[in-house]
Amino acid sequence: MSTSVLDAKVRLIEKVRELAYLHSPDDLFTLASGRQSPHFFDMKPVMMDPESAHLLGVLIHSKIDSLQEINAVGGLELGAVPLTGIVIAKAPKESKICGFMVRKEAKGRGGRKTGNPPGIEGASLKKGDRIILLEDVTTTGGSALKASERMREMGCDVVACITILDRQEGGAEAFEQAGVLLIPLLLRSDITGE
Repeated sequence: MSTSVLDAKVRLIEKVRELAYLHSPDDLFTLASGRQSPHFFDMKPVMMDPESAHLLGVLIHSKIDSLQEINAVGGLELGAVPLTGIVIAKAPKESKICGFMVRKEAKGRGGRKTGNPPGIEGASLKKGDRIILLEDVTTTGGSALKASERMREMGCDVVACITILDRQEGGAEAFEQAGVLLIPLLLRSDITGE
């Protein structure tokens, strides 16, 4: 029996609350962006949980299906790597979507067989490929937008960025300014009720 998009979203909210969300109004968390917040989301346990991985696959593919002719999905290590695996594993057998990852620092050996520039690994990408970036949590959008710049330098068309969670702290606006559609599966308010 297949999982509906609505059921997947409702259940994913529960799984994020259970596995990923911490709240500490008196002892703030310092985020990767340098900002401080009473809300912390660690999506690694969600992405590594079998049920959650299934739910993510259902939800991400529902978004991909609404876009046209996507050639590849991927993004910046580390958050995008498990998501890329989930999307590829949950793709229909006839799918032509492949995966890639963008290293924060290029290793000298990557990309030799694929023809990709150093730091872009996985499937071979070519000029004109329509890609979707994947991200686990979006705060300011800085990390994914750096990956977007690298992909555009290669001549790829960055169609959108799908994120598990938009913290609603300026990321959507940053993506809009960069001309990239941000598609969140969940919003912080879905988890916190605020």
